[in-house]
Amino acid sequence: MCYKGYFKYLLVALLLFTAVAAVNAQNTIVTGFVTDAANKQPLSYVTVSFPGTTTGINTDSKGRYTLSTSNRSYTKLQVSFVGYKTSIIDITPGKEQTVNVKLQPDNTELDAVLIRRGKKKKYSNNDNPAVELIRKVIANKEKNRPEAYNYVEYKGYERLNFSFINVSENFSDKKFFRKYKFLLDNRDTTTVPGKNLLPVYLNEKVYQYYYSKNPERKKTTVLGEKGVNFGSFLDSEGIGVYFKHLYQNVDIYANSTVLVTNEFLSPISDAAPSSYKFFITDTIVVDNNKVVELSFTPRNTNDQLFEGSIYITLDGNYAVQKADLTINRKINLNWVKSMHIMLDFARNTDGRYYLSRSNTMADFGMSKNKKGGLFGQRLAIFNNYVTNVPRPDTTYQGTQEITSDAVKHRSDDFWAQQRQDTLTGPQSKVYANIDSLGRMKSFRRTVDIASLFLFGYKQFGPFDLGPANAFYSFNPVEGFRLRVGGRTNVEFSKRVLLEGYTAYGFKDQRWKYFLSGTFSLNNSSIFRFPQHYIKVGFQRDTRIPGQELLFLREDNFLLSFKRGNNDKYLYNDNYRIDYLKEFPNHFSIGVGLRKWTQEPAGSLYFDNSINGLANRVHDLTTSEATLTLRYAPHEEFYQGKVYRKSFINKYPIITLNYTKGFKNVFGGEYNYSDVSLNIYKHVFMKKLGEADIWIDGGNTFGQVPYPLLTIHRANQTFAYDPISYNLMNFLEFVSDHYASINVDQHFKGLLFNRIPLLKKLKWREVASVKSLWGGIRDENNPDLHPSLYEFPKESNGAPITYALGSKPYVEGSVGIENIFKVLRVDLVRRFNYLDHANIADWGIRTRIQFIF
Repeated sequence: MCYKGYFKYLLVALLLFTAVAAVNAQNTIVTGFVTDAANKQPLSYVTVSFPGTTTGINTDSKGRYTLSTSNRSYTKLQVSFVGYKTSIIDITPGKEQTVNVKLQPDNTELDAVLIRRGKKKKYSNNDNPAVELIRKVIANKEKNRPEAYNYVEYKGYERLNFSFINVSENFSDKKFFRKYKFLLDNRDTTTVPGKNLLPVYLNEKVYQYYYSKNPERKKTTVLGEKGVNFGSFLDSEGIGVYFKHLYQNVDIYANSTVLVTNEFLSPISDAAPSSYKFFITDTIVVDNNKVVELSFTPRNTNDQLFEGSIYITLDGNYAVQKADLTINRKINLNWVKSMHIMLDFARNTDGRYYLSRSNTMADFGMSKNKKGGLFGQRLAIFNNYVTNVPRPDTTYQGTQEITSDAVKHRSDDFWAQQRQDTLTGPQSKVYANIDSLGRMKSFRRTVDIASLFLFGYKQFGPFDLGPANAFYSFNPVEGFRLRVGGRTNVEFSKRVLLEGYTAYGFKDQRWKYFLSGTFSLNNSSIFRFPQHYIKVGFQRDTRIPGQELLFLREDNFLLSFKRGNNDKYLYNDNYRIDYLKEFPNHFSIGVGLRKWTQEPAGSLYFDNSINGLANRVHDLTTSEATLTLRYAPHEEFYQGKVYRKSFINKYPIITLNYTKGFKNVFGGEYNYSDVSLNIYKHVFMKKLGEADIWIDGGNTFGQVPYPLLTIHRANQTFAYDPISYNLMNFLEFVSDHYASINVDQHFKGLLFNRIPLLKKLKWREVASVKSLWGGIRDENNPDLHPSLYEFPKESNGAPITYALGSKPYVEGSVGIENIFKVLRVDLVRRFNYLDHANIADWGIRTRIQFIF
C-alpha cells in the first residue's frame, strides 16, 4: 500500500509538471536587448510590441525587454524609437526565444542648420505650442471620457501581484529555509528585466461594468475572483484590500489621482500648465492617425507630480492615445523607490479612444538605494466597450459591486477562458505554493509568534490569548494592575465570538472582568463586511471620565504614564445588548440597550444637597436605549481580526447618535435624551497637502447630573491624539450643548522641501487647530439646583470642572512629522482658560505613525 501511495503521488506530480510545461510551451516569450547599431550602446524606453496590437513594453535602463503572449497568431515583433528606423522582425509563435535588436539611426537630411549663441531660453507658457496643445486637451477631456455617454459598459480584468525582490538564491540551501525550497526556488526573472522576483501574492478578478449618466449610477458585477489564501492566521482578503488601495486606478482625465495614499496632479488637469513644463518631442502615426508625443516634467521636482510623456491625437478630439508616467525619485515619499504607470488607449468602433490597458509597477523598500524590497504590479485590461445602449433599470440598481461566494470558486476552465493576460510560470504556481505554505506547521508557528508581537495575541487552537500590552499597567486608583484575557477565533466558530478578561488592582484590591458573546446573523464571519450581528456583554472595570483616545485602549501599558493629577476614576458596571446591521452601500444602523452604574473612585465624588443637607451619593444608575446611524460612502478598509482601519478617500463619514434614558426602568434614575452628530472629512489640497477635519455637535435634553452630560474629550498622556484636546485636563469641561471643529493639516513638505538640509531629511510640516464651543443651561447648573451633583473640586475647594463660557476653548500645534519616517513631534499651545488650576499651557507631544 505504501508503494502504491508513493507511486500515486509521483504520478500526480509528473502530470502536473507535464501540464505546466505544456502551458508554457504554448506561450510566445521573447526576450533580448535593444542597442544603437552605430555605437552599440543600450537604448532605454524603446517600444517593443506585436504589430497591430496593444500588447507591448518599453525597454529598461539597460535596454532589456521581455514580451510574452498566449496568442499564437503573433508572428512578428516591432521595435520603434524616436530618431531610429522602425524594425520589424519575424518570431516563432509558441516558443521562448531571444531576439537582440540593433536599431539604425534615422538620418534625415536637414535643409539648413541655424546655430545661435547665448543663454538658454527660459521656459515659458507664452507662445509655447506644447502648452497650446495641452490646453486643447484640457478643453476636450470631458467629451473624451467614457462617462460623456449616457450609457457605458465594458468587461474588465484585473491582476494584482506582489513579489520580493532579489532574494538570495542561497536561502533555499540554508538549513532553516530548506523546507520552503518549493517557494524560494519559484523565481521570476523575465517580468522585470534586471530583477529577480519571488512571487508571494496574487489576486485576479474578472467583472462587467455598467454606467448610467442620468441618474448617475455605477455597478460592477464580479464574474470571477481568485486570490491566494494564507490560512486563518493572516487575513488574505484584508491584505488584498490594502494592496489594492495602494494601487488605485489612474484616470488620466481626472484632475488628480491618489496613489499610495498621496494625491498626484494629472498632467492634463485644469491646473497642469502652471505645475508642469511641456515639450513636443515627436509626431508619429498610429492606426493611420497622427499622434503627437508630448513630454512633461514638474516645474518643481519636489512636488508630488508625474513626469513622462503622453500621446495626443490630432483628429480634432485631442484625446490621449497613450501615457507613460513615472514619479520623480526626489519626491518626499516614503517606502516607494520607484513607480511606473503605462496607460494604453484603443480606438473603439465609434472612433473614440478608450482605456484598454493600465499597468502600474512599483518598487517598495526601506531605502531608495538598496536593491531588495517588494515589487508590486497592478494590471488592468478593458475591452468590449458598448456605448449609448441602455439596459433595464435592474442592471444599474443595487450595490456598486456585487460579489458572491460562488465567484470565488470558479473552475480552472473559467480562468483559462476569461483571463485576458497570460500568467508567467512562477505566477501560475503562487496559488498552490501559498496554499501549501499556509498548511505548514513551521510557518503557522512563525506567524503565530509574529502575531503576538504585532497584534498582541497568541493563538492556542480555537482561543487567542491577549492583548499582551494590557497584561500589566498601573494607575493611582488601582495601583499595580494585572490582567489576563482573550477571545475565540475562526477555528472555534466563524459566526460566534466569545471574549473576556479578568483583572485585579493590588491597591484597591478589586476584581474587574468582562465577558461578551457576538453572534453573526448573516451566515458569514462576524468581521466580514457587511456585518450583521447581535452582541451581549457585561463589563465591570475602571474608566477615566473624558478619556476617549483614538488609537489606544485605556488599560494599555503606555497609558500608565500621564501628566498632572489623574486620580479621578469611575467604577463602571455595564450590561449591554447591541444589534448592528450594515448595508452594502456602507450605511449602517446600530441599536442598543444598556444598564449603566457609575461609582466614583479615587478623589472623585458624587455630592449634592437635599433639603439643605449635604449628601454623598454612592453610585448613579441609568437605563438607556441607543440608536446609531452611520454613512460612509465608498468606504474601503482593512479588516483585521478585531478591528478595522478605514482607508482615506474624498467622501465624508457621517455618524448620528441618539440616546434615551428611562427613569424607573431597571433602576434608571433619570429621564433624558442626548443627540450628537459627527462628520469626518479628509481633504486633498494639492500643493498645500491634505487635512483631516472633524466637526462635532451635540445637545442633552433634560435635567441630569454632570456624569450624564458631555464630558469633553481630554488627553493627559504624552502622546499626540488628533481628536482629543491634548492640553485639557480630564473632567475639566462639561456641557449640555456644544459644537467643535478640529483641523489636522499635513503640508507634505511644502516649505521643508525647499530647504536643502530639511529636504534631505524628508521632514514634513504639520499644524493643527481645535476649537470647542459649549455651555450649560440653568436647569443643569448645580449652583442653581443643589439636588444635582456639585462639580468636582480639589480638597482645598479649588474647582476642577467648569462650564464653557462665551468664548471657545482653543488649542493649536505646530510640528514635524516623518522623522525617521515614523515619528511625529508637536509643540502644542493652549490659548485660553489659562486661569484654571493645574493646567499646562505648553506641551510637547509625540506620536508613532507609518505614512507614505
